[in-house]
Amino acid sequence: METILNTTQCKNKTGRQVTVIPAIHNELCASNVSVAKKIKVAAYARVSTDYDEQQSSYEMQVNYYTKYIKEHAGWEFVNVYADEGVSGLRIAKRESFNSMITDALAGKIDLIITKSVSRFARNTVDSLTTIRTLKEHGVECYFEKENIWTLDSKGELLLTIMSSIAQEESRSISENVRWGKRKGMEDGKVSVSYSKFLGYKRGADGGLEIDEEQAVIVRRIFSMYLQGYNITRIAKILTEEGIATPFGKSQWKYYTVQRILKNEKYKGDALLQKYYVADFLTKKLVKNKGELKQYYVKENHEAIIEPEIFDQVQRLLAEGGKGKRQCSTSILSSKIICGDCGGIYGSKVWHSNDKYRKVVWQCNDKFKDTKCSTPYVTEEQIKALFVKAVNSLVRKREEIISDYNDILNVQLSTEKLEERQKSIKFEMEKLELDISKLVELNNTTDKSVSSYKEKRNEIINRYDSLNKLNNDILTEINSLTVRKETIRRFWVKFEEIDFISEFDSQMWTFMLEKAIVYSKENVLFIFRDGSEISVAL
Repeated sequence: METILNTTQCKNKTGRQVTVIPAIHNELCASNVSVAKKIKVAAYARVSTDYDEQQSSYEMQVNYYTKYIKEHAGWEFVNVYADEGVSGLRIAKRESFNSMITDALAGKIDLIITKSVSRFARNTVDSLTTIRTLKEHGVECYFEKENIWTLDSKGELLLTIMSSIAQEESRSISENVRWGKRKGMEDGKVSVSYSKFLGYKRGADGGLEIDEEQAVIVRRIFSMYLQGYNITRIAKILTEEGIATPFGKSQWKYYTVQRILKNEKYKGDALLQKYYVADFLTKKLVKNKGELKQYYVKENHEAIIEPEIFDQVQRLLAEGGKGKRQCSTSILSSKIICGDCGGIYGSKVWHSNDKYRKVVWQCNDKFKDTKCSTPYVTEEQIKALFVKAVNSLVRKREEIISDYNDILNVQLSTEKLEERQKSIKFEMEKLELDISKLVELNNTTDKSVSSYKEKRNEIINRYDSLNKLNNDILTEINSLTVRKETIRRFWVKFEEIDFISEFDSQMWTFMLEKAIVYSKENVLFIFRDGSEISVAL
């Protein structure tokens, strides 16, 4: 039997007859979601953090939509796709969301229900692109909070507006978080990812506390480097021994070791804002090359590596060229000095191609115009002499400790310099006031130009002179302060040292200022506290 449609006939303005054929089935929208054919419905839920207080919200959303869809007549429950602890800015990072879109495009879903536009995506471009792709495949989305049906004629316009608002809200949140972090940096607040930071753990006060078990690995890396191992070799040794990387991996890479050797946090300091987020949408970290302020916090926490040792490693890294240390680089470099000309001793290979091959250290200028008479030394000899010098210093410890307080409190006192600096600053402030009065007086009275300039230049010249003197005094104060701190650290460590039987590379780096070779009978070791010990080959 032929079905007869309820048609309407009319004539338009041109006189032509037009027959209106009513629709049999409309697209999904708010008014027809309960048609006879069951609609395959899914829901999407998301919370953006892993915090405990968000866990209940995540579970509530999943339970709510499961019940909501199953109890709705004419709807067939497909699934509740849920992402936990992810941002809404980047769709690529949301596994469940992408799985849902794949299923929808495969015809498994007719309608997707979401709490709000911001739960779907905070990125306007991603949101609209995804919605349009779904529309092309006849899949509708419904946003409860905004009451938007995407197949409705006004749906896309409303969605564009709400997505933009959601994106702007996300930008505002990002800016607030960024401001908070930078304010914390200005106050010297240091934060690290402890799970990926070898050697430290979160302390009771929330700061960095040494993890002694991991710190052993860090100290060993620095020690190996000081002993002459290059970065590639260190990485290979750590991998072969099955030691896990800071990221929990079994394979140590060149850059992993290099980052540890260059990280100032291991000497107790912290450089803040090394990287920053350039785009809140991508959240990609970009290295700070001067675009933003950085903050350097000294002595923020307990050091794993002594500052002197850390600084020596940085010098060796620099000598190697972009951190790739050359085989010839040694901790002996730059510390052995010629007693004749003051030049630096360098390593030389004798008989490189025969059985008499030998590596020696001699003055780099020995065969130049100066013709130095100082002898060569081998690495074994200089190391043995250092052991002898340290033990000699230990024997004299009681003798020289009486001079320790005198050196710190008298010879390195900055008290008089600071008093002088206060006096200079007071005079500079007075000159600033004088020039201010002079300018004001010149504007209100009929003064000759030449007289005004002469007086002004006199004040400015005096001010510049005092400013230069103040800077010189400040430099001297800083120098004495650094020297005092170096000696203080030296003695803290030195008091723990007993007689040694073999060469220690870290002790060499930390304790020794330089070794001056005058002759075989006189090699002078000058330690960082100023002590001098002369030994013979």
